[in-house]
Amino acid sequence: MASRFQLRPCRVPAASARPRGLLAVALVAGAVSLAGCGTNRVLTDNDRGSDARLRHPIALVQQPYSLDLFPAQAAGELDVRSANQIAAFAERYRRLGQGTISMLVPRAGQRQLVDGRTLDQIRRELARDGAVTSVTLTHYPIQNPALASPVRLSFDGLRASVTHRCGDWPSDLASGSTNRGWDNKTYWNFGCASQAMLAAQAADPRDIADPQGETPADATMRMRAIDKVRKGADPATAWTTKNSNIGSVGN
Repeated sequence: MASRFQLRPCRVPAASARPRGLLAVALVAGAVSLAGCGTNRVLTDNDRGSDARLRHPIALVQQPYSLDLFPAQAAGELDVRSANQIAAFAERYRRLGQGTISMLVPRAGQRQLVDGRTLDQIRRELARDGAVTSVTLTHYPIQNPALASPVRLSFDGLRASVTHRCGDWPSDLASGSTNRGWDNKTYWNFGCASQAMLAAQAADPRDIADPQGETPADATMRMRAIDKVRKGADPATAWTTKNSNIGSVGN
């Protein structure tokens, strides 16, 4: 919507009503008064660019989730840390994932750097934790065998993210040579980082679009409060806090 400017009517006193000695002062005062007529305005701005939530919207998209594993090479058995990471990865797949799970295994030349029994154990852990789907196995080359190379698990799932990259500056913050930027609006990148952080912190990306369904009410607590109201008692919960004697230790 275009901005609307409301001009305030200005009145300049007639010169004939003043003495000749004050004529110059009256003309100067009138010029200053008229100069203020065009700048005194009421601005109505409904431009969608002024709202960071509309300028940097959060969208639900299909993007990959990945997990880098550094399993211990102990006769094909997974260590506790790797098993816990796979369990969390499988739980996320159950909630947000779809399709197959990809397993990328490092390879140096023709030699696979991870034991096949370890890979079979990873598959079993995924199935045991509820990620019942096919697992595709592919290899990726490594440049430096001296560096630790992970086994990467990934799947495509629902994710909340800002629709574009933050940190872009299509225009300068200060435009000294032109009048661009004099409309007193926020700069374009304002709010992008906050929107991106909010999207990254959402445990369930679907909460960005709609709230979760309500759970049934606690009938026991409800009837307790109603019974107290009927008896004329305070239905609030009374919390009792007991202070310990830790402050008297050492006296």
